[in-house]
Amino acid sequence: MTIIDSQVHAYEANTPKRPWHSVPNWPDHVTGDEMVAAMDKVGVDGAIFISAFSMYQYDASYAVEVQRAHPNRLALVKPVDPDDPAVEDIIADWKKTAGAVGVRIILTKEANRDPHDPRLDRILRAAVRYDFPVNILCWDNVDAATILIDRHPDTRFIIDHLGLLQPRTPPAPAQPWVELPKVLELAKRANAIIKVSGACTLSREPYPYPDIWDPLARVFDAWGIDRCLWGTDWTRAFAVVNYEQAVKPFVVTDRLNDSERAMLMGGACAKAYGWSPTRGTGG
Repeated sequence: MTIIDSQVHAYEANTPKRPWHSVPNWPDHVTGDEMVAAMDKVGVDGAIFISAFSMYQYDASYAVEVQRAHPNRLALVKPVDPDDPAVEDIIADWKKTAGAVGVRIILTKEANRDPHDPRLDRILRAAVRYDFPVNILCWDNVDAATILIDRHPDTRFIIDHLGLLQPRTPPAPAQPWVELPKVLELAKRANAIIKVSGACTLSREPYPYPDIWDPLARVFDAWGIDRCLWGTDWTRAFAVVNYEQAVKPFVVTDRLNDSERAMLMGGACAKAYGWSPTRGTGG
């Protein structure tokens, strides 16, 4: 079984050379080398490296550096700015970047972006033109995402983090799955798939988080296991679960059979991004 983490964030320390835009409650640094070492420790073969928006906004230069050092282990997704008039050219250039497999948009309530905004349309048309899936962060705003997805049936969307608002610090909210019905309804859209990323942060029980499996079973039933991409969302989730704790529950659970586990933890991700790691061949 090839294990691919569908969402990780690596970054270097906050320095004048590459200052952070904001300072989240994350470790002082989790460099690309440290991220790959953490993956090695728990048997994760590869990962989709989402350039960290909190720190670097739309600048993916650090992610590009890291991928160059670990080309066989990491593929890249870059956030793109709807307000940049050159965004279509930026996506065209991104397509030429080694390891680039997708782009990302932010459609949270905090972003205050109308799903009918024509500036989003430019990104979604360019994504089709350059054959990129669009990762969409829409937690706590699934209604807006549904409107956007319905307006662009030719665009491939990947829903970040189950579409559910996830905590940065424990404990989980009193009703962490309250928006799940909207997420299940979204599964009817054939041009969308979903990341089962950060799921352990929604648990209200200790490791190995047994209470996540009943709601996840509803996700698997609605979306189909071949449209579900397991991921840790580390390091965003670091204050709630460590990397091993975000991986092992999916490896050892008896709620998945071997073929389901292989699809959820790697097969679906490889298909969605058209990329697989080649562990053991350097980098």
